[in-house]
Amino acid sequence: MYRLDEISKKYKEKLITADEAASKVENNMRVHFGLGIGAVNDLDVALSKRDDLRGVEILSTVAIHAPWEVYKKGYPLEYFRFGSAHFTGADRKMANDGRCWYIPMNFNELTSYWEHNDCNIDIAMLSVCPMDEYGFFNLGPQVADVWGVIRSAKMVILEVNEKMPKALGLNNKIHLSHVDYVVESSNQPMATIPNGATTEIDEKIAKFVVEKIRNDSTIQLGIGALPSTIGKLIAESDIQNLSGHTEMLVDGYLELFKAGKLTSSKELNNGKLVYAFAGGTQDLYDFIDDNSLCYCAPVDYVNNQAIIARMDNFVSVNSCIILDLYGQVCSESSNFKHISGTGGQLDFVQGAYHSKGGQSFICTPSTKVLNGERISLITAAMKPGYIVTTPRSCTHYIVTEFGAVNLKGKSTWERAELLVSIAHPDFQDELIAEAEKMGIWTTTSKSSF
Repeated sequence: MYRLDEISKKYKEKLITADEAASKVENNMRVHFGLGIGAVNDLDVALSKRDDLRGVEILSTVAIHAPWEVYKKGYPLEYFRFGSAHFTGADRKMANDGRCWYIPMNFNELTSYWEHNDCNIDIAMLSVCPMDEYGFFNLGPQVADVWGVIRSAKMVILEVNEKMPKALGLNNKIHLSHVDYVVESSNQPMATIPNGATTEIDEKIAKFVVEKIRNDSTIQLGIGALPSTIGKLIAESDIQNLSGHTEMLVDGYLELFKAGKLTSSKELNNGKLVYAFAGGTQDLYDFIDDNSLCYCAPVDYVNNQAIIARMDNFVSVNSCIILDLYGQVCSESSNFKHISGTGGQLDFVQGAYHSKGGQSFICTPSTKVLNGERISLITAAMKPGYIVTTPRSCTHYIVTEFGAVNLKGKSTWERAELLVSIAHPDFQDELIAEAEKMGIWTTTSKSSF
């Protein structure tokens, strides 16, 4: 820490341009570009000018951004490569181009990954709020794993953005004395995630979930049109006195607040809407800004299963890509193409189940159209290229537009029977035939394979 009367002087000493900051990057360095809407902009642009570099790896965590400028320059792979602990659309684009790799993780553990396991970072680059009079920079609505990044880094460079919403919470500030350099940015607008269009199938699925939610529940909603639809239906329902505790704060919570449903009167963190990072519309960021209701905290606290389990009637709602008749759930890859990540799905599935009165819902439409052909998203057995995110032993409720089934405590044939009952009717006979061959149908436990 510095003496208070030294703050202004020290700030000026550490203030450099984006190009000067980019000059600190050397060959074979690992550089973290931030997470959520705290991903850097000007530093990315500046680093994209460095065609002299080789072997640089750029890392990020759920970075809400367009493809990096460094990527868009089209440098060869030996110049820059990219890694992400949770894929976004931009990461998928880079991966499809052969330039970006996924970092498998459980989100509640990610902070420790950066500090240990030979995963050290050379330079951490983070977008933050302007410094206050005491020398502190608010990290914005994305504490999550950022302290693991900071503690691991040999150098910390902050990119100050006046448009970053100020997020209140736990461990949400970094002091100037812990920073190597400061860059005053061009104050680009925060990256947003528009609300997706709701389909008739989304509404049917949402109704099956909402009808099981009780008063005095604590809600975790994931990202996407379906969780947003569930949030909207809850807002329109008779359910009262809800709380929020979620890894990602999305617009659904704003709708609950507007409807007077979100009291956050839970026993743990009473009066607080707890989250690890945020992503959504500008309305959501305006809601977060200096709002004492919103409580941003490290992900190793937010996603800690023991913490989740301490809140009665905890409800976890997530989506998936595909699942099989054993109850194995894939939420991160499709035919060897990486789509998203494990994130905190498993953290909340297990934490919610251990909550008194807790429920975990994994939701999916029963089918989708792929290459002009309708396919079932409930398959007999998980196929190669589809990574299991939630193992069958942890799965609680599965929900499609045809119903919600509880798999806990069910035998393999009971699971298969329940899942066939909520599969699309056009595929049920085929699934039954496969279940019989696999020895998981009511008529036989003998596999014919």
